[in-house]
Amino acid sequence: MSQSTLRLGIDTSTDVRVGLADDTGVLVAGAVTDNRAHAEQLMPLINATLAEAGRTLADVGSIVVGVGPGPFTGLRVGVVTAQTLGFALGVPVRGVCSLDAVAAGHVAAGAPGEFLVVSDARRREVYWACYAADGTCLEGPAVSPASDLPDLPVVGPGAGLAGGAPTPLDGGVLALAGPGLPDAGLSPLYLRRPDAEVPTTRKSTLLQPRLARGATRA
Repeated sequence: MSQSTLRLGIDTSTDVRVGLADDTGVLVAGAVTDNRAHAEQLMPLINATLAEAGRTLADVGSIVVGVGPGPFTGLRVGVVTAQTLGFALGVPVRGVCSLDAVAAGHVAAGAPGEFLVVSDARRREVYWACYAADGTCLEGPAVSPASDLPDLPVVGPGAGLAGGAPTPLDGGVLALAGPGLPDAGLSPLYLRRPDAEVPTTRKSTLLQPRLARGATRA
């Protein structure tokens, strides 16, 4: 295998997912199923996955990264790591919708008909997209309450929230299918504002005069 055919897949839209593939198929995939340890676990998982395949970072010819949708912090870790590795290794980095990668795995399994891919958006909502039987995205990605989803079969890491069986993203499938998925760029797909935001207005620190009881301001 030539160096240029080895692809590294990275996704942190839910938990931490990594995979390796070449033009012959998936080589190895790994995961850390902790959705609060992205920064601590991503690089160790990348190194462990490469070691399992008998490869090193120097063998990677390209990188595919899932850009969400997903929570702010997790997505940022994955996208920044992919960009940093791409720059350091001098290899191209391709961003794809994480839901598209799940859809690619579902289609490869031979399931018929239109379907939804869903992931947990918290706040009693889900991220979702609708796909044709061949994996073409028909609608989305979007965020909404699970009760508002179209009436179609549901797959994906958040499928349990919509009456389906959870199916996590496979890092190996991401690496394998990545070149054929639509290019989503390298800006994370948050779809809504982060939970914690910098205030847009400043609070006055000046002491306000106290009003006498019963008085009103002009």
